[in-house]
Amino acid sequence: MGKPVSEKYFLLSANRMERLWLLAKIEFKLRYYENKLGLLWALIKPLLDVLVYYIAFKYIMKQGMPNFASYLFLGLIIWNFFVESTTGTVQILRTKKYLYEYSNMNKMEIYTSTLMSNALGFLFNFLMFMVFFNLIQTRGLGLSPYNLWIIPLFLNLYILGLGLSLILSCIYIVAKDIHQIWQVFTQVLLFLSPIFYPIDKFENALPGFKYLNPIAGIIVNARKVMMDSSPPDYKLMLADFVYAFLLFGLGKLLLNKLGEKASEKL
Repeated sequence: MGKPVSEKYFLLSANRMERLWLLAKIEFKLRYYENKLGLLWALIKPLLDVLVYYIAFKYIMKQGMPNFASYLFLGLIIWNFFVESTTGTVQILRTKKYLYEYSNMNKMEIYTSTLMSNALGFLFNFLMFMVFFNLIQTRGLGLSPYNLWIIPLFLNLYILGLGLSLILSCIYIVAKDIHQIWQVFTQVLLFLSPIFYPIDKFENALPGFKYLNPIAGIIVNARKVMMDSSPPDYKLMLADFVYAFLLFGLGKLLLNKLGEKASEKL
């Protein structure tokens, strides 16, 4: 007798997850393969980013926030994941054409494994933040049960990045200028997100804008749960999940409509 349907489904799911995990690890390693520092660069790069912005905003622009280094660190690692998961995947249907043409991988698995690779980088950086904020930062509040809210917040960030990567890469099939347009847009969005300045100044200058900018909402709530030991703004988190799922749904729709044309167009 054949295997039960439930067992077959479980085995297929397990094989798919194993394949996705393997691809994610390979891509993560290849990203730093040619660098002499290797995987260590995944840890050094965010520290250098924080150092540059810290000097610029703390000493040149006289930003007097307590725990400013940790405030900046957490905002930047969230932002970097968002940028890597969107800008870095605009041309994914072209650069990884061989995977969906000559293997049994579907296109969604290619996106998923790429963002899983980015998630590994985020995990490294997040652990560095935890060590810095809780063990090095003199005014850190220590661990708290509210820290666990970072899990749904990262899930929100992942779905948002996946949805936008689907949309941008599908638009790239018919309009290759989207790559340059998105790079400019993210530079603007960087300074329209509360990464470098206090949230109260951000809200006073742009009241309600955190509800229009989902990445801003995720950063605000991440700081609440990780640095303030307080619950997230549930209304803001709900709005961010709505954005993420709407963009993911639109991305799936575009992939179904335009994805079949990727081979011939690219």
